[in-house]
Amino acid sequence: MLGAMDNPLLHYLTATGPHPDLGANADLYGQFIGSWDVDNHYFDESTGEWRDTKREVHFGWILGGRAIQDLWGHPERGFGTTIRCYDPAIDAWRIGWFSPRSGSYCTLIGRRQGDVIMQEGHQQDGRPIRWTFNDITPDSFVWRGEISDDGGKTYRFEQEMRARRRQ
Repeated sequence: MLGAMDNPLLHYLTATGPHPDLGANADLYGQFIGSWDVDNHYFDESTGEWRDTKREVHFGWILGGRAIQDLWGHPERGFGTTIRCYDPAIDAWRIGWFSPRSGSYCTLIGRRQGDVIMQEGHQQDGRPIRWTFNDITPDSFVWRGEISDDGGKTYRFEQEMRARRRQ
């Protein structure tokens, strides 16, 4: 069995920083590179109850510094991952979220809107979603999730994660 340092996949996947072609666009998500502890407050649609959990998230550069991957989750409950790639044709980031354990998959488009990072798209059941990074500082951020049950006419709050950078 190969160790992490001997694994060609990990060697070619990871990058030490952004590719120069990204320029200032790298900063939008690049500011999150590192590890974070998260207090998660979310609505469980299967039970109709609000729940609170502790999570962690890790952001890093991948694919020659042309993309950012993050791992969200809990070491004992499983992880999901996001891959974010800047697309100059639309001047925004294309985002794919995958959580095999929960069966959650969705695609979004992310860009700065004022002081927040707005990510809009659809989850696997077709419902529109909005995910935002808010209150961003070098050592903290608040991630909020909203979903629409009426095709995007209105949205309801379904999740908030408060993150603190690990030292």
